[in-house]
Amino acid sequence: MISVEDWAEIRRLHRSEGVSQAAIARRLRISRNTVARALASDRPPRYQRAPRGSVVDAFDARIRSLLAEWPTMPATVIAERIGWTRSLTVLKDRVRELRPLFAGVDPADRISYAPGEVAQCDLWFPPLPVPVGAGQQRVLPVLAMTCGHSRVTDAVMIPSRRGGDILAGMWEVIADWGACPRTLLWDRESAIGGTGRLTVEAASFAGTLGVRIRLAPPRDPESKGLVERRNGFFETSFLPGRTFTSPVDFNIQISQWLAERANVRHLRAIGARPVDLWPADRAAMVALPPMSPVIGLTGRVRLGRDYYLRIDANDYSVDPRAIGRFVDWIATPARVVATCAGQVVAEHDRSWTNAATITDPHHQATAKVLRVELAERRATRRPGTRSHPDGHVVALRALPDYDALYGVDFDTTPEVQPDDQSGAGSTAADRI
Repeated sequence: MISVEDWAEIRRLHRSEGVSQAAIARRLRISRNTVARALASDRPPRYQRAPRGSVVDAFDARIRSLLAEWPTMPATVIAERIGWTRSLTVLKDRVRELRPLFAGVDPADRISYAPGEVAQCDLWFPPLPVPVGAGQQRVLPVLAMTCGHSRVTDAVMIPSRRGGDILAGMWEVIADWGACPRTLLWDRESAIGGTGRLTVEAASFAGTLGVRIRLAPPRDPESKGLVERRNGFFETSFLPGRTFTSPVDFNIQISQWLAERANVRHLRAIGARPVDLWPADRAAMVALPPMSPVIGLTGRVRLGRDYYLRIDANDYSVDPRAIGRFVDWIATPARVVATCAGQVVAEHDRSWTNAATITDPHHQATAKVLRVELAERRATRRPGTRSHPDGHVVALRALPDYDALYGVDFDTTPEVQPDDQSGAGSTAADRI
């Protein structure tokens, strides 16, 4: 077999210089048959080794039988079933070659997105506790959003994976973009649509923005593979070697890293940098509404004597003058505000810790004044009276007065019965 260099030289001499086959054979000192075969072939020669047998050939039939019944059986289990004692590399190569014949293939299509069409959303849980204050550290979720056309990615750490906090994180990202993609793709996150239908909070959020939140099919992470790969990119490129002092510090660092690293690198899939395609992507998005959507955790309770609200495992004080009345509260990642009849009765910074008690000194002072006023009213009250809420004194009647009013007569005379032994009478109480 001649080399590629000789093959190329034979064809050059014959085609370019018109040298005869016999002359080429003499010049290159090869046979004329070799020259003829080289001129007849339009492709360079390639050495091919004759196939040799493999030690796994003897087990081929048994491997096929196992895969026919259990197409997903791991190669290590197959090795145990067939009594394989040699290196697993050869066996795994054969199993990898045979498995598609029985398990079938699951091709994944490539999807192209129009500008402004979609943004994929997901929660990423960094495997690194972040200090949240009061000596506590927590593993907190990070909301990540990736635009389909430009691949621009943004991320923000949020206090919890409850619906109000997730929507607050989405609004922070969308407000920073200045526009909203026409479709927001989510998986079956419980706070967004764990049952296959959007929650009331998520549907209200989408309706206010005038966009659609679409849920991916169940158990199909490939539907939002763009943001899933970004989560892996965070763990391998952003997280290593970093320390954080608070969630705010985390958000500052990841925001800078996204702007300086992730969104300015060249992506082979789109043949450009995300920042280069961002202007066209943003221009095709939906403009933001004049009013912000409802975000954050919300609730309504009747305030008890213990004038505190329990919000996300923490207690926040409320003006004690609202005791006994309904109080509406809303908690964003930054603030907690409570209102009663349209008046603000509490306002605190949101705590991301657990089991914390946040007290406003003004609420404590008000509670002290109310207790003193109540003590003074009780001290000036006449016996047999009580104070009405408007301040005037109300007399209290004795219970027998009500018995006489309704004609109820309770006979309190003890029953007396003769005693058979002594003849003396004894009451029922004595016999008990």
